[in-house]
Amino acid sequence: MFICPPEMCSKARSAPFLLFLALFLVQLSGQRAVEGVPSDFSLPSVRSLQSEVDALNRSQVATLLDLRGLLGIRSKYWPRKTDPCVVWVGITCENGQVVSIALTGLRRTAKGRQHPAFAIEPLQNLTFLRSFNSSGFALPGSIPEWIGGLSGLQQLDLSFSSIVSILPSSMGSLSNLRTLFMSGNNISGNIPSSFGSLINLTSLDLSSNNLTGSIPESLTSLHNLDYLDLSSNFFAGQIPLGIGNLSSLQTLVLNSNELNGSIPVELGKAASLRILDLSSNAMSGPIPASLGNLINLLSLKLSRNSLSGGIPVELSNCTALQVLYLDGNVLNGTVPSSLGLLQNVSILNLSVNNLTGPLPSDFLASTKAQQILLSDNQFYGYILSINSLYVKQLDLSRNYFQGTVPVPFISGAVLDSNCLMDVPNQRGTDVCMEFYGRIQLPFGLSPVASPSPAPSSFDKRHLVAILTGAFGGLIFALLVLCIVYILLRPKRSKKDEDKDLTGGSRRGALPPVSGNLSVNLLSLGENFSYDQLLLATNNFSESNSLKAGHSGHLFRGTLENGLVIVVKRIELEKYKKDSYLAELEFFGKASHTRLVPLLGHCFERDDEKLLVYKYMPGRDIGYALHRKINEDAPEGTLPSLDWITRLKIAIGAAEGLTYLHNECTPPLVHRDIQSSSILLDDKFEVRLGSLSEACTAVGEPYQGVISRILRRSHRTSDYGDKGATSPTCAYDIYCFGKVLLELVSGKLGISGSTDPSTDAWLDWALGFISTYDKEGISKIIDPKLIVDEDLMEEVWAMSIIAKSCLNPKPSKRPPMKYVLKALENPLNIVRDDRLNGSGRSQGSSHGSWNAARFGSWRHSSSETVVIPGSLREEYLQQKGTTKQLTNGGSQGSGGQGEVSQRRPGSSEIFPEPIEESVAPATTMNAKSDKQDT
Repeated sequence: MFICPPEMCSKARSAPFLLFLALFLVQLSGQRAVEGVPSDFSLPSVRSLQSEVDALNRSQVATLLDLRGLLGIRSKYWPRKTDPCVVWVGITCENGQVVSIALTGLRRTAKGRQHPAFAIEPLQNLTFLRSFNSSGFALPGSIPEWIGGLSGLQQLDLSFSSIVSILPSSMGSLSNLRTLFMSGNNISGNIPSSFGSLINLTSLDLSSNNLTGSIPESLTSLHNLDYLDLSSNFFAGQIPLGIGNLSSLQTLVLNSNELNGSIPVELGKAASLRILDLSSNAMSGPIPASLGNLINLLSLKLSRNSLSGGIPVELSNCTALQVLYLDGNVLNGTVPSSLGLLQNVSILNLSVNNLTGPLPSDFLASTKAQQILLSDNQFYGYILSINSLYVKQLDLSRNYFQGTVPVPFISGAVLDSNCLMDVPNQRGTDVCMEFYGRIQLPFGLSPVASPSPAPSSFDKRHLVAILTGAFGGLIFALLVLCIVYILLRPKRSKKDEDKDLTGGSRRGALPPVSGNLSVNLLSLGENFSYDQLLLATNNFSESNSLKAGHSGHLFRGTLENGLVIVVKRIELEKYKKDSYLAELEFFGKASHTRLVPLLGHCFERDDEKLLVYKYMPGRDIGYALHRKINEDAPEGTLPSLDWITRLKIAIGAAEGLTYLHNECTPPLVHRDIQSSSILLDDKFEVRLGSLSEACTAVGEPYQGVISRILRRSHRTSDYGDKGATSPTCAYDIYCFGKVLLELVSGKLGISGSTDPSTDAWLDWALGFISTYDKEGISKIIDPKLIVDEDLMEEVWAMSIIAKSCLNPKPSKRPPMKYVLKALENPLNIVRDDRLNGSGRSQGSSHGSWNAARFGSWRHSSSETVVIPGSLREEYLQQKGTTKQLTNGGSQGSGGQGEVSQRRPGSSEIFPEPIEESVAPATTMNAKSDKQDT
């Protein structure tokens, strides 16, 4: 056992001795645990160990006391006669060594404030120092060369330290340095090329200094760099191309310099980039499309440069983008509709450019941006609805928007200097007319708000009285003309009436576009040049020709960026201008994923107009269903489009029509539904095309009192010109029924044909479709279609839906929203758990289920009487026509006189009424003679 000698115990109260004693006991206990007390142990060796510890502490303390004196730090922060590692603010020690010094927040004494300087020479003695931070602590003077000798330094922060200096090249020797912050000083000169040796550097901030020269290429070798801020200096020249190779770079801020040249395409390789700020420089050229590769980008600022060209559509790939500043450039063209995909953008600034064209239809309606700044451009057209839930600041001033402002609108929106109605501080009428005349677009459908002072209340009263009398007289005159027109309309032949009743009018008989439509140019997309489209389509060569439609000639083309497009060439000498304008108005009203995307337009030439659409690789239903397996296959050899894909196509087309009929206000009618107008992408997703005939629906079965009176007067005489038939949703539904039959049967060209042979085939095929017997479907199903029992029931269900759509009476056809529901759940049409096997045709629940699902579109008619069950059978027995249902036909099968027996109260998927005074019709056309449209 160790016993403390008296002479040693007298020193026990001294702190160094206690430290020495503790170390001695630890060493002694460790040795004795292994081999006991060493034989050569003596008291002088203990005294030597104590002196080493005292000397080490004195060296560290002396260095810190020297630093304290040079910087004039107050005793409040660094008090004397205390342990610096424990008491001093900002000092961190490890194992008795100072590893970190932070001067931030410390204050000098009065004497220290008199002559502050960059006096940190004692740091050279702190060989274990890893971090030095003087941010916000004034160190006026030059950075010494010896700073490069602090080889252990990992973090160096000299920001906002009042340094007046150049960057010493010796700093390139700090090979362990990870972060270097020197912003907010008065550092001048160039960045030394030796900085390229800082291979472990992850963050470099030299912003807000007076640095000059070019950005050294050596910085592109810092592959661990994730943060680079050189903003607010005087750098000139071009951005080094190699910066795009910094795969770890997340933040690149170079704004407020004198950089010139173009934005390097190579920046698109920096896949980790999240913040890119090149604003307030002298950069020129286009915005590279490669920036669209930066899918992690959160903020893109290119403001206040001289960038030209259009906004690349590839920016829509940056779906994480939250801030987009492109203002203060000379960008031209239109706003790409694809910018609507940027749902995370909160700030969008496109102001002070040469952008033109209308805004995409859903741009302001679907955006979630809180600030939208589009002032000082040449936008025109109309302002549609605004997403007021998100948009808080909107500036559309100094453009050429016309029309009225939608309600509700953004409170505080800036709309000055446009061509809007009922908005103060607008451009003069002559200025607006000159602008719209220059771009050859209509203007002045409504008067432009005058910048002159508002009329007095006396003038307003007189104006209201005059306008009321004028409009009242005009309405009365129009009403008289309508009545006279209805009474004096020429009669049409019974043959023409029959065709309208069956929905089989030819293309020339399609209802014309209403003459009172105003052209809406909000969805025209990009403004392509004529030369650009000429190059894309190989001068509109025959090899690029797809087909000559009724509203224009379609050509396939490829843009310079590789995007495949379809160009509709509308030569105004060959095609009606009304059709072209109607299509523009349609895209101004409708926007949906089931509509073919309109990418842009070209209005340069007076004799022809060009519309640009996205190319659909799957072409259309006719191509997908009837194409040859390969070019060498024999004529007539067709591939088998499986049933799942056919059902998918039917549902997609129904979704598009449901949008037009039920989600648009007012409802829109396609008027050209056939297999060639239902386009398919490479995954067989549907896009509705051939939209030049689309227009607002009128004359629907659910009309007001005045409409019914006019229709009744209309019926008192025979129909005149078929072209005067009102466009209705029921017409689309009839055409869609033919498309469904084409998918079921695989028969070529049913939906696009109206000749007598097609009508005869429809009469024949519909005779095999019944809700009570699926065996007849085997007579009309595509022989190439391979289906099992479950899928056969889906085929049966689609056939039933098709038959309901082909009802000769428009009011009996199901609305598209119910057709869509039925296609999404086809087995519900033909299955009922309460029915078993052959009992299906005898159960009343099946009919009642359909009545529940489709009841909303069943309407009773005073002109027809549906004879239930036994009464119907008795009536038919009197005529000698009652037969049992066979596999070969069903009720109304055309010429065979076969009908199904029905229980009282049950019904087919659509009623087949029997006139009280006549025998049942044997064909669809015969029934049409007795039924109302």
